[in-house]
Parts: sequence; C-alpha cells; structure tokens
Amino acid sequence: MGEILGVGVTHHPGFLGPEENLAYFLEETLRSARVPAHLKETRNWPAPMQAEWGADRGRTSASEHRRRVVDGFRAVRQRIDAFRPDFVVIWGDDQYEQFTEDCIPPFAVFILDEIRVQPFQSVEYSPGERNAWGEPVDKTFCWRGHREGASYLTQGLIEAGFDIAYAYRFRPGARPPHSFVNTLLYLDYDRTGFDYGVVPFHVNCYGSTVVRSRGGLGHLQSTESGVRDPSAPPPWRCFELGRAAARILRDSPWRVALIASSSWSHAFLTEKTGWIHPDVESDQRLLRALRAGDYTAFRDLTIAEAEAAGQHEIFNWVCLAGAMYELGYQPDYLEYVETYIFNSDKCLATFAPAR
Repeated sequence: MGEILGVGVTHHPGFLGPEENLAYFLEETLRSARVPAHLKETRNWPAPMQAEWGADRGRTSASEHRRRVVDGFRAVRQRIDAFRPDFVVIWGDDQYEQFTEDCIPPFAVFILDEIRVQPFQSVEYSPGERNAWGEPVDKTFCWRGHREGASYLTQGLIEAGFDIAYAYRFRPGARPPHSFVNTLLYLDYDRTGFDYGVVPFHVNCYGSTVVRSRGGLGHLQSTESGVRDPSAPPPWRCFELGRAAARILRDSPWRVALIASSSWSHAFLTEKTGWIHPDVESDQRLLRALRAGDYTAFRDLTIAEAEAAGQHEIFNWVCLAGAMYELGYQPDYLEYVETYIFNSDKCLATFAPAR
C-alpha cells in the first residue's frame, strides 16, 4: 500500500525577482485602456489596497508579503522532508508555454527522466534583472523525474475513464511550464537540494483565455475582447480526477506527495474588480471551506463562478481537494496570505489523516 501527503502551494512568478518588482502585474494592468479611468487613481481604491500600497508603492508591504510566503514554503518543505516521498506529483497549469495553438489538452502528464531548465532567462516580467537568490542568469537547474510512477498514474487514470494525454519530453524550444519550475524553485528556497522524483501533471486551468490572452495579460493589451477559447475541464471533473489519483496511488508501492500549485484569485483575471485586485471575498469563502475540510465547496464551483472570481488556477487545488476528500485527510498546516496589490491571494497547506 502506498502512502500519500497532501500539499498546496503557489507558483507566483513575482517571488523570482527583487521585491521592487512584486507589484509588476498591478503596474502593468494600470497601463491598460480597459481599466476604468477612476480605478487608475489610488484614492478610488479599496481602503485595504490603499494601505498596502502606502507611500512607497508597496515596497514595504512587499517585504512582509514575501516573508510570509517564503516561511510557508519552508514549513511545507519540512513536512515533505519528514514524509520522505519517492516522488511528488505537481498539479500545475500551462500558460501558453508547452501547449499553444497546436493542442490544448484538458489534462496531461509529463513522463520524464529529468527536468532541466534555465528559469532566469525566461522571466518575462523582469528580463535580465537580478533574481531573489543572486544566482547567475544562465544557471541551469536539474530535477529528476519518475517515469515509472508517472506511467503508472497515467495508466491507472486511463483505466478509470479519464482520457489523459501524456508526453515523454518538453516541446523543444518552448519553456517548461513555470507552474512546475517555480514550485520546485520555491520548495528549495534555501537551496539545500530537492532530491525527490517529480511528475508534472498539467491541468488546463486557463481554458477560455489560454490562447486568446497567450496565458497572461493579452486581454488587457487590446480593447478587443476576442473569441473565447473552449473552457477548462469543469471543477467536478477535476475533483473526480483527484479522487481517482488518490485511489490509484494509495494502491501503489510508493510514498507520494500530491501537490497543487497555484495562487487563488488573480487580479488581472478579475473583470469585476477592474482587473486591479483579486476577488478577496471569493477566496475567503474557499478558505473557510478548506479550514473546515469541506472539500465539496471546491467540487461545486462552476466554471463561470471561478472565472468571474479570477480563480482560474484554483482547478489545480480542486484536484487536490478531491484527493483529500477521497482519503479523509484534514489540513494540518495552513497559511493564507491575502493581498490587494500583489496580483493574487496565496495559500500554503499540508494535509494529513484525520485524527
């Protein structure tokens, strides 16, 4: 019988760079002609947002925001090390990186021997800038995969009725999805090494905007709304996939950490806030459900609700919620870092069997 650890983290790219860049997404968004004119003036922002912005354009707040998230990653890493997994499965989303006009699969497993990448050469929000660790811009990182575990999980899901795409390599010339790469960089924030097998598991979270917006702020760089792309897989399907993955890996010979990697509501995806701050209220509702172990609140989301709240990436967490529901696990560590100016609310958590 296998053993499973549940983990939730963020892969927010802002933490790769210096703190003065952490509000990059907000500053870029404010340049968009689609943002209502009155929201470009700080005096019209919500009071908590004005306070976070302060007199230094968020520099002071950035330091505390990073500290809390990094401390959360350290706490999660301690629990992973104590668990000693044979491999980790990372539910993450591709944002027009590996999957573009050629093919957008709802789910895809990367069955790899290794992940080799130079992440600091593809940071679009601050190319050439120093990174948070002061490491060379051309530094290469390499993590080992786990082909046997990835293939086993994929086959098990196919037999359970899930049509899972899979790939034995990343597409040449295209960067590996930052949802996986950043997760690994942050889980090794103190650079002690991360010697666990890695199985990247893509979930098409961005669905209706992935091609139209190029997985980013494309919808804000044009006054044209464009044609919607077909949607992401519905939350109930992600939830059932998570349940099936838990059953399959519970019956395996391995110790596996199931990791959901994403921030929650994203400001640049939330039209009802003028795209300038996350939907904090919707995130708080999910947070209350998570604390209570009410995972069906994630299952019962609709695509329309998630997209209206800018919670596109929450579908990674919906997979995790399904797995924890299946296993009867409860959160045993949870850190929620709320923000109005740093693009997205972040949650970091681990899950263990109910006592």
